[in-house]
Formats: sequence, structure tokens, C-alpha cells
Amino acid sequence: MSTNPDIAPAAANSLNDLADVQKIATRVLRIESDAILGMIPHIGEDFQRACQLCMQCTGRIVVTGMGKSGHVANKIAATLASTGTPAFYVHPAEASHGDIGMITVQDVVLAASYSGETSEILLMLPTIKRLGVPLIALTGRDNSTLAEAATVHLSVGVSEEACPLNLAPTASTTATLALGDALALVLLEGRGFTSQDFALSHPGGTLGKKLLLRVADVMRVGKEVATTHPDTPVGQALIGMSKQGLGMTVVIGDNGKLLGVFTDGDLRRVIDARMDVHKILMADVMISECKTARPDMLAAEAVHIMQKFRITALPVVDAENQLLGALNIHDLFRAGVV
Repeated sequence: MSTNPDIAPAAANSLNDLADVQKIATRVLRIESDAILGMIPHIGEDFQRACQLCMQCTGRIVVTGMGKSGHVANKIAATLASTGTPAFYVHPAEASHGDIGMITVQDVVLAASYSGETSEILLMLPTIKRLGVPLIALTGRDNSTLAEAATVHLSVGVSEEACPLNLAPTASTTATLALGDALALVLLEGRGFTSQDFALSHPGGTLGKKLLLRVADVMRVGKEVATTHPDTPVGQALIGMSKQGLGMTVVIGDNGKLLGVFTDGDLRRVIDARMDVHKILMADVMISECKTARPDMLAAEAVHIMQKFRITALPVVDAENQLLGALNIHDLFRAGVV
């Protein structure tokens, strides 16, 4: 809190006025958006050379930065790694205490420092030079020590920070982050990186689950699946159907092949028709032309079938229509596919 009595009340009053809040926030967003657009003229031969160095790298992209630039560098490393370019972040202060040993001759170093004079990063330069590792520098000063030592220098200079004191790194860090994203996504396209590749590096994410999880991974098997035979009375089949809570019972022949299904919806129709569930057989009320899933099918495809035909459960069969298991929409919810 400010100790200046002339400043504190004004600041407090401005937060009580929506127009003032909107004015300040809008100014910040405009300055930062201008900073990003200001990067477009810098997309030239140097940027192309940086992309080529990263594409040719047989090791990892070692990203480093100190302070606010360090946070940005960490995010750039994460974006590179998740989009097909192996990368990791090294804290420059820790580098001089042993972590610089993480850098090998197969790597490329990407260093972010707006001033280009960050002492912790400059201490890394002799080792980088000795290893002969390419250095890509992101700085706001073309004549800085880091820029002049770099194999390729990418300028992230901005005309002003969004901070009204022009001190806190704001527009400059936004510009650096945006240029890092541009680099990562050019490399993504250059590598022919696909959504399936993305899923492999994000197995815990929603996309990963949709692109990697198969029906076999989530289906119920064995006694978890309610099954019955066509000559079984509906009332008797309901016992197993209720116990398993799948929303259906699967009707199979003596050879284990699928003959049809009987669902909760079918039971309502039987009751509405005032049929005697103790006398009527499954063969008379089962749905023989039912939808099925295969074990190697993507779980997301099973979701699509359920949504398209407005059903909540599917039997799982092999190519010979042999029953292997079953799943319902709740299984897919629990797996995070829906």
C-alpha cells in the first residue's frame, strides 16, 4: 500500500469508478496488442534462420531467462515441447551452479533477456561458445552483449511498457511470448505435427483422451455385463439388468454371439403395452438390429454413435459378432471422453 496520502485516495477512488477501470484496462490491452503487432516486421531472415536452427537440432532446445523473462522462457519451452520440438527450461542462476551441464553439443540455446545484459545469462556464454552450440537471443536491444554474442538475434523491442511508470515488464514480455509462440508453431507446421501427435504428448488432457482412448480401455467385461438368452422371460432377465446398472441387457446365443439388446427404454415400452414380463420372452421384445462398437474403436467414436442415435449404451463385439463387453455413456463420462 502506498504511504503517499495524495496518491492512495485517488487510486482507491479510481477503482470505484467503472469508467476509470475500463479506461486503464483498455489502455493496457491496446499497448500490449500493439506490441504483438509490432513483432510482425521482425519476421524476416533472422526469424527464418532461428527456425532452421531449431529444425536442424538433434538434441533439445534449451530455453533460459531470468525474472519475468524467465517465466516467459519457461512457457516457451513448454509450448515447444508440447508441439513437437523437444525443449526444456534451465534457470540461468542455477546454470552457473551445475545445471549448465544439461546443455550438450547437440542442443540449441534460446535465451530471453530484454536488456540483453542479464548477468546470469552472460555467465553462460563462455560455455555455450566452447560447446559450439547455436545461440538464439530474444532481446530488446540490438547492440546488447547477448544480441552481439548470438548466432541469431530476434528483436522483441517495444516502444513502451503498459506499466504507467514504464518500468514493470508488461508489453515486452507479451511480445516475447508471442514471438516464442510464432517460433513454436512454425516448427509445428514444419514437422508436420498432427493432432494425434499432440495427443501423445497430452495423454491426460481432453484431446489426448479423445484421440488415444479406445473402447477396449473403458468397456465393461465378463460379469460386469448383463447378458441373457432369447428364451429367457423378461422378468428374469431384469434381475441381472438391474444389478449391473448398464442400462441394458445383451441377448446372446449359446455360441456367445450377439443377437440383440433390451434396454431401459424397451422395458418402459413393454410396461406401457401392459405385457406380462413373467411370460413374454426376450426374443419377442429385444432389438435385434442394434448398434455396436468394436474394441479398437476410439472411445470418442462410441460417443458419436450414442449421440447420433440417441442411445446410452453399446455392446462391444468382434468381427464375428462375438460379444466382448459393453459400455454406457456414464463409463465414457468417467473416462473423461465426454
